[in-house]
Amino acid sequence: MPTIPDIIKFMKEALIYDRLDTGEVKCRLCGHTCLIKKDHRGICAVRENRDGTLYSLVYGKVISRNVDPIEKKPLFHFLPGSTSFSIATVGCNFRCKHCQNYEISQFPQKRAFEIPGRDMSPEQIVDAAARHGCLSISYTYTEPTIFFEFAFDCAQLAREQGIKNIFVSNGYTGPDASRLIAPFLDANNVDLKGSDAFYREICGARLQPVKDTIVLMKELGIWLEITTLIIPDLNDSEKDLTDIAEFIVSVDPAIPWHVSRFYPTYKLVDRASTPVATLRRACEIGYKAGLMHVYEGNVPGEGGENTYCPKCKQLLIQRVGYSIQENIMTDGTCPACHSRIRGIWKTDEKQQ
Repeated sequence: MPTIPDIIKFMKEALIYDRLDTGEVKCRLCGHTCLIKKDHRGICAVRENRDGTLYSLVYGKVISRNVDPIEKKPLFHFLPGSTSFSIATVGCNFRCKHCQNYEISQFPQKRAFEIPGRDMSPEQIVDAAARHGCLSISYTYTEPTIFFEFAFDCAQLAREQGIKNIFVSNGYTGPDASRLIAPFLDANNVDLKGSDAFYREICGARLQPVKDTIVLMKELGIWLEITTLIIPDLNDSEKDLTDIAEFIVSVDPAIPWHVSRFYPTYKLVDRASTPVATLRRACEIGYKAGLMHVYEGNVPGEGGENTYCPKCKQLLIQRVGYSIQENIMTDGTCPACHSRIRGIWKTDEKQQ
C-alpha cells in the first residue's frame, strides 16, 4: 500500500485502537483488526496511522443524506410508517462484488484515497433529523462502523433529543465498538450474507465475526432484523438458507428475516435476478426452522412484505414496497388473539 500524501484536513482520533512500540497501530473497530503501519490506512481506507496515532478521516464528511421510510432499511418491526434521517460517509471494510452503493463505499480505493463529503457537525445532523420530523437517524448506505466516531457523537445527541438511532450494517462491528455504541443504539439491521466461503470470495471477509456481532447485539438489548440478499448460485442453496435460518432461530426466533431479491450490479452483472420462487422457498425454510417473521424484499406488491400474527395468522400490517397500506395494531398487540408482536412500535418503547 503506498504512502498517503498529507492532504486530509478533517480528522478525528479514533476511539478503539492500540498503539504499539513499533509505531504501528492495531485497530479494533471491526473484525479485520488491521495492523496499520505509519502513514498507511486500514482495509476500510478511511482510517490512517499518523505518527502512531490512528485517525478517522471521514468524521463529519457526509457524502449522502436523505429522509427515508424506515421500511427501506429494511426495518418492519421498528416504528413502522415513520421516516429516518439517513447519512453516510465514503468507505467500507468489505469489498462486496454486488454492492449497490459501490460508488461511495469503494470511493477511497478507486480515487487515490480521496475523501469527499460535505462537512457537517453532529449538531447539524440531529437538527436536520428533527426539522424533517424523523423519529430516527440511520447510519447506512455504507458501513456505519467505518465512520463510528461520527455516528457515536451523533447518536448521543440524538438520544438527548428523543430521536432513536439505527445501524444498517454488515455486522463486522468489533465487540468493543458494539458495547460502546449500545447505550445509544436502538436497532440494527444486519446483513447475514451466506457461508464463510461466500464471505471470503464475494465480500473479502469472514462469517464468524458477523455471527458474533449478532449474538452480542442481541445480548446488549438492541432490536435486530436480519437481511439476506439471495444471489443465484452463490448463496441460494438449501444448505445456505437453512444454515442462516437456523442460526437466527438460535439467537431469537422473533428476529425478522428479510430475504431480498438480487439485481445484477457492480461486479456481478453476469448474474440473473433472483427468481421470486427462490424467495418463496427461503420463506418456507425460515418458517420451517422456527422463525416467526420472514419477509420478501425487492418484490413490491407480491404480498411477502406483510406482517402477520405468528399465532393466529391475522394480517396486521399490509405493505406495498416502502408504503404501509394498513396497520391494525395500535400498541404492538394482535387485536384478534391479543398476542404480543415483538418489536418497537412506539417512540417510548425499548426492545420487546
